[in-house]
Order: sequence, then C-alpha cells, then structure tokens
Amino acid sequence: MDMLDKKILAELQADGRLSVTEIAERVGLSLSPCHRRVKKLEQSGAIRAYRAQIDPVSVGLEFSSLVFVTMKDITQMILQEFEKAVIEIDEVVEARRLFGDPDFMLEVMTRDLPAFQRLYDERLTALPGVQRLTSTLIMKDLVRDRTLPL
Repeated sequence: MDMLDKKILAELQADGRLSVTEIAERVGLSLSPCHRRVKKLEQSGAIRAYRAQIDPVSVGLEFSSLVFVTMKDITQMILQEFEKAVIEIDEVVEARRLFGDPDFMLEVMTRDLPAFQRLYDERLTALPGVQRLTSTLIMKDLVRDRTLPL
C-alpha cells in the first residue's frame, strides 16, 4: 500500500458515497488507475464495507451499555459457542475479545433500561461459559466511529 492508496482510503473514510471520478480528482489520478486501485483495495479487504452511520437515538435506541464478560473456563469449544451466540444477538453492536480479565467487552444498545434488563436476564446470562457479567452505562460518546489515522 502506497501513499496514493492511503489518500484514496482517507477520502472514502470521510465520505463513502464519493464516486470514483470524485476520488480520482481529489487524489490526483486519472479515472482508470483510480478505479483499479479502489477495486484492489476492496478485493484485498482494506475496504471492508460501505454503509451509512445511523444516529441510534433517531431509531429509538436510547440506552447504551458496556458489558464485560469473564469466562469460567476457556476452551476452544466454549469460545466458539460463546462467539456464535454473541453474534446472534442483534443488540450487541460491538464485541471484542480482550487480553486478561475480563475476557470480552460487549457494547449493547436497546430501546430503554427495561429492554436492556430483559436482554441481560434472558440472553446475556445464558451465554455459554459465562462466569460473571459486569455492566456499566454509557453516559456520553466523546469519540465514535472516528476515521483511522492514515
């Protein structure tokens, strides 16, 4: 990846709706080479997806929580079952495996506190291999969906 590829990525991070023509103009390339580079970045996985960033409150998701998960015993089978189960919970908008304790961090978004409580009681506590769940409320997003420093 060279500086032109990074410029293309920076432009797409800022505005994923740019046409290849607009990108080419902004990075100083002609249309065909720019198109080839964008396709190559997509095929390599450097560009993972194009999508809109939606304000959660505008669609009724006003409650956000971080849930920290500590596992009982970590075996390959339990990890696979846990990860599969987490992926199937739509309200989990981010899930990360961590080094140390806790083992996982989940970001959960729901309509309100009662909806979170139902999700917590019915689904999160039933996740395979869980020893302990600890949750904390998100008061305010300071940095969210920041572009990567290219």
